[in-house]
Amino acid sequence: MAAEDKTVDRITLTRPDDWHLHLRDGAQMADVLPYTARQFARAIVMPNLKPPVTTTALARAYRERIGRALPEGLEFEPLMTLYLTDNTPADEIVRAKHSGIVHGVKLYPAGATTNSDSGVTDLRKCAQALEAMQALAVPLLVHGEVAHGEVDVFDREKRFIDEVLIPTRRDFPALRVVFEHITTREAVEYVTQAEGPVGATITPQHLLYNRNSIFMTAAGKTGIRPHYYCLPVLKREAHRQALVAAVASGHPRFFLGTDSAPHPKGDKENACGCAGCFTAAAALEMYARAFDLAGALDRLEAFASFNGPDFYGLPRNTGTVALERRRWTLPEEMKFGEQTIVPLGAGEALSWKLAP
Repeated sequence: MAAEDKTVDRITLTRPDDWHLHLRDGAQMADVLPYTARQFARAIVMPNLKPPVTTTALARAYRERIGRALPEGLEFEPLMTLYLTDNTPADEIVRAKHSGIVHGVKLYPAGATTNSDSGVTDLRKCAQALEAMQALAVPLLVHGEVAHGEVDVFDREKRFIDEVLIPTRRDFPALRVVFEHITTREAVEYVTQAEGPVGATITPQHLLYNRNSIFMTAAGKTGIRPHYYCLPVLKREAHRQALVAAVASGHPRFFLGTDSAPHPKGDKENACGCAGCFTAAAALEMYARAFDLAGALDRLEAFASFNGPDFYGLPRNTGTVALERRRWTLPEEMKFGEQTIVPLGAGEALSWKLAP
C-alpha cells in the first residue's frame, strides 16, 4: 500500500449514507444500530431476516422496529428493501413503490450467503416482478454471485456477470441495477462500461484487504482469521487494486455500501463460521484510510455522500461530519445482544477518527 498523506489532518464531509447495511433485529439490532446512526443519515437496510422481508407490510413493520431501537438524540432514516423470491408478484412491487418507504428489491441467489435459502433459484421466474420494477424505476440490488457448487468461490462474481447480469439487462435494459459489494476487476470494468442505469457499492474490507488477510496477519502469522471472512470473499491483490483505482477515479457509478453484517463471535469462530464482517463500528474511518492510502481524500465526499443519493434519486444530505487524523485502536469485542461481536480490524490501529 502507498503511504498516507500526513499533510491533511481533518476532513469535513457532507453527511454520508450507507447504501448496503445489515441491522439484524431485536436486541442485537439495538446494539449495532447506534454505530451506523452516528455516522450516516440514511441506509439501505437489507431484508434477509428470518423470515425474510418479502412484502411491503413486513418492511413497514421492520422499519417501525428500527425506529423504536434508535437512541434518543440520533437522527437516522432506514431505507427499506424487499427480498426477491421466485414468487414475488408484480402487484407487490407496485405496493412497494407507492409506499414511499421501500427503495429497492434485493436479489439473493438461493444459497449464496447468509439467510439466502429463500432466494431466487432462476431469475427468469421473476420476469413479471422485474418488468414492474423497470416500469416503476425500482432498483434491483444484486448479490452478484452464482451459487453453483461446482464454481470456484473466487470465480462466482465473474460468472454472475456473464451468466446472469448481462442476460438480465439485455432483457430489461432500463432496469436500475445496483451491483452490490463488488470485489473484482471484471466487476469494475462491467460497471464503468455498461449502458443504462447501473451503479455499484464497494465495502471498506474489499478496499483495504486482500484474501491473504483471511489466512495471515500483517506480521505474517498464519492461521484462519474468521472475522475477515465475508461473501463475496476477499480476492487477490490485483482485484483490490482495481477497486481502489475505481473509487480514486471519482467515477460517479461507485458509492459507499459497508455491507456491515454482524454475527455473534461464536458463530464466526466456528467449524462452519458465518460469512460477514462487522464494519459499522469504524466504517468511515476505514474508508478514509483507504482513500488516504490511494492519495484520493478529495474524492471521498462524492463517493460517500453524493453518488449514492444521485443514483437513487434522493436529495443529498445537508449536515456534515468530520474526521480527524488520530491514531486509535478498535476494541477486540463489543456487546451484541446477549453475546459479543468482533469488529473488522479488531485490535488494529486506525489513523482516522470520527470527530465528536
